[in-house]
Amino acid sequence: MPTNNEKSLLIIAGESSGDLHGAALVKNLLQLNPELKIYGIGGDKMQEAGMQLIYHINKMAFLGFLEVLEHLPFIKKVQKELITFVKEKNIKDIVLIDYPGFNLNIAKKFKKLNLNITYYISPQIWAWGSGRIKKIKNLVNKMLVVFPFEEKMYKEYSVDAEFVGHPLITRLNEYQFLTKEELYDKFELEKNKDIILLLSGSREHEVKSIFPECIQAANIISGKYNMQIVVACADNIAESLYYSLTDYKDFKVIKNYTYDLLKHSKLGIIKSGTSTLEAALMELPMVIVYKTSVITYLIGKSLVKIKDIGMANILSGKKVVPELIQQKVKSKFIIEEVSKLLSDNTLYINTKNELKKIKESLGSEDASKKAAEIIHSSLYEN
Repeated sequence: MPTNNEKSLLIIAGESSGDLHGAALVKNLLQLNPELKIYGIGGDKMQEAGMQLIYHINKMAFLGFLEVLEHLPFIKKVQKELITFVKEKNIKDIVLIDYPGFNLNIAKKFKKLNLNITYYISPQIWAWGSGRIKKIKNLVNKMLVVFPFEEKMYKEYSVDAEFVGHPLITRLNEYQFLTKEELYDKFELEKNKDIILLLSGSREHEVKSIFPECIQAANIISGKYNMQIVVACADNIAESLYYSLTDYKDFKVIKNYTYDLLKHSKLGIIKSGTSTLEAALMELPMVIVYKTSVITYLIGKSLVKIKDIGMANILSGKKVVPELIQQKVKSKFIIEEVSKLLSDNTLYINTKNELKKIKESLGSEDASKKAAEIIHSSLYEN
């Protein structure tokens, strides 16, 4: 059996949420085995945790069918380099984190090399139907899933799957929140006004597509309900982008304090994605917005098997918070949905109570630690 210091691992995460989850995984893996060599695709957080980057995620931020087609030569180049890399380093174990468009494709190539493939944070099989589960069964040795219902779905198809908890639960439990007073003082917010929070995505093209209508709506809502507008800005987005997209300037853009803002805001207008789950776990009533290219949307709509896109609604099995998609991402519709929540206190409280149930359903397991233990054990089984 190889000694500890001969063990190496390749991890692939493709976007900011994957970088966050990947960093916690890398940290736990290196605590179990400080001599482990971890390489892969990730971001600043995974690099800081101890992974040696082959590619940075800022090179991999394509979304939708059209964007992928445009970047196909680059994607093929990256895949070829990864295959060469694992051969040169004699890497036998691969961990894929979410990012299914890229990861399921390269998994086919890794499978031909007879590598041991673990998938942490499942693709949205419940959205795409059984075809993707069958594909995963043929490619992946072990699924480490973050929602209880996913384990059940996989096991119905005889896929080796294990629920490890959701990494956001641990992250939120460990996060050192500012108090509301500290948050308001730090960013010179108006103490007599509640916050309406805007999260318009972690990619520039998402912000350009979604933010203008959201800020137009927030401007009217803030005046009507005596609120102030705050934009939670992703690390990779310049604050100046938001101000360039609107003539309205009476809002604040804040980086690196998204969790504090989610905790202390009154309501959110949030782009569909990880942020909506984070908001749900903070019990923040919200309106979910989503807009992509027409072709990407039409292709996706023809393939997706579920009626809701927001995790709060999917996990609840019912429409807990409103969703506005494509042509519905207009200021008038956003104003209409936000006004319902802000003008009806019973609806607002009921929404918070429904969101609270979501957190309870995900349990208290330390997902990153458990996933790391399972992955580390598998290094010595193959």
